[in-house]
Amino acid sequence: MSILQAIILGVVQGITELLPISSSAHLYLIPWVFEWTNSASFIEAFEAFDVALHAGTLLAIILFFFKDWIKLIVGGFNRVVKKEKTFEGKMFWYLVLATIPGGAIGFILDKFLEDALTTPIIIGIALIVMGILLYIVDKKAKSETKYEEMTLKQTFLIGLSQALAFIPGVSRSGVTMTTGRMLGIERESVAKYSFLLSTPIVAGATLYKLKDFVISIPFFIGIFTSFIVGVFVIKFLMEYLKKGSFKGFAIYRVIVGILVIALWVVRI
Repeated sequence: MSILQAIILGVVQGITELLPISSSAHLYLIPWVFEWTNSASFIEAFEAFDVALHAGTLLAIILFFFKDWIKLIVGGFNRVVKKEKTFEGKMFWYLVLATIPGGAIGFILDKFLEDALTTPIIIGIALIVMGILLYIVDKKAKSETKYEEMTLKQTFLIGLSQALAFIPGVSRSGVTMTTGRMLGIERESVAKYSFLLSTPIVAGATLYKLKDFVISIPFFIGIFTSFIVGVFVIKFLMEYLKKGSFKGFAIYRVIVGILVIALWVVRI
């Protein structure tokens, strides 16, 4: 893998992992569009490289929400040891409970079905379908619940929904934000919860694949690029959702999905 390829993939990961447009889809599609997958050496390096790129955006999430995570961890600890009932302590255990089913189901499905789903036609369809759902749900949903008011039922259902993220094109942030909006949670709040929820899942995947990492200059450049881009994208999205909607992201998904299917048809 070249340094230029690492930079391009790092930028793509930093943008698409944190917006509801599917990083897995874009990381599969970019090499396919540019025909990098014709190189056996690229394919071998890429298998673990995409997880390393997720580690970059994971660091971005941890940095951006560092104070929140400190409060959550301390609150979770004190809720068990000191029996202190705080919002942070409650939310910490909500996050733990929400992570387990979605993570376990997603891991199992990804392990057995990944190869069958990583085709351009499936990715294109998933981008379009999820884009339409995101638009309809976001448009019709009420914004009744703030982050501090989220219930166990809401957090658990959002966590469960992320199991669908094993399908490239669905998007972890896309499906969790769509589910949250369906449950009446305001946009900024569901985005924050979605980012916090992704932290343990991505951290687990990174540790699981750690032994497969191929340490090289492109490896570090890719991680650093996805990290830097990720920080700016999180800041942008959290500010944008204070007044904006998910409409633009939904339209983008549909357009890209149509283009992918069209290119796939031309190439077969």
